[in-house]
Amino acid sequence: MRSIPLPCFALGLVTTAGLLGCAPVPTDADAAMEGAGTLEALPVPPSYETVALASATVHLVTIADPARYPVRAAAVDELARVEQIAAQVCEGAGCVAAAINAGFFDPNNGLTTSHVVIDGALVADPSQNERLVGNPDLASYMDRILNRSEFRRYDCGGTPSYAIALHSEPVPAGCTLVDAVGAGPQLLPQDTSVAEGFVDRAAGRDALGSQSLNARSAVGLTADGGVVLAMAAQVPGVSPSGMTMAEMAAFLGDRGVVQALNLDGGSSSTLVVDGTTHYGRLNASGELVQRPVKSILWVENTP
Repeated sequence: MRSIPLPCFALGLVTTAGLLGCAPVPTDADAAMEGAGTLEALPVPPSYETVALASATVHLVTIADPARYPVRAAAVDELARVEQIAAQVCEGAGCVAAAINAGFFDPNNGLTTSHVVIDGALVADPSQNERLVGNPDLASYMDRILNRSEFRRYDCGGTPSYAIALHSEPVPAGCTLVDAVGAGPQLLPQDTSVAEGFVDRAAGRDALGSQSLNARSAVGLTADGGVVLAMAAQVPGVSPSGMTMAEMAAFLGDRGVVQALNLDGGSSSTLVVDGTTHYGRLNASGELVQRPVKSILWVENTP
């Protein structure tokens, strides 16, 4: 595996590495075939980088070729850590290039508070969680809570396509919904915290502590069709540390993301890359928090 150092930016120190190694060097025969227009484009493996900021370490996985390295959803009946869920989703060493925590859930009963669709079937439905829908404090927001934004993977005539859309938005013509995980709010192109019932300024409501520094997770889409997974981890010895949601949005926008979705954060924030697990949240003693979650997004390594 070869690491390729990138220049230092004002944001902080950047380091990168290819997750899955370099593509094979074309042979003379390949070159001849390419000249004849018969060589299929080589797959572009996902890449991983970290960006060290004063109050956060941001872990980024960029999937430039999500057609060959699809981003899929997974959920479990019993809460489990991200790396434990990732170990169950496919067979074979290295079949998961990366994974990140995804939707919201109730840690008290282990039930989802986000919609999850896997292989076209709804496997987690927040409307079935009585602690959510029966909560009188949330009654005035319930319609918006049950229609929050989700990350989607479509099959459009055999070609995968990705989107971030409200749960009620129709599937595009000619496509079928394969996977989806709800979370929210959208961070880009604009913050949808109010529209999705996370923030009510008149009532002093900010369900996710959006303006506080904390560990954060997000997924984004680039203008050229790529997918980005981002996890901002807290920094040992720095208090408070992490990112606000606005800071995460600005960070992703600076890196070419045009649409982004906030995922469950705080103690849930976890990113697995090439078999290594990175946790985002620190407890009061400075120890990493390893929290079990309900759902993940994972990158399939089967080009």
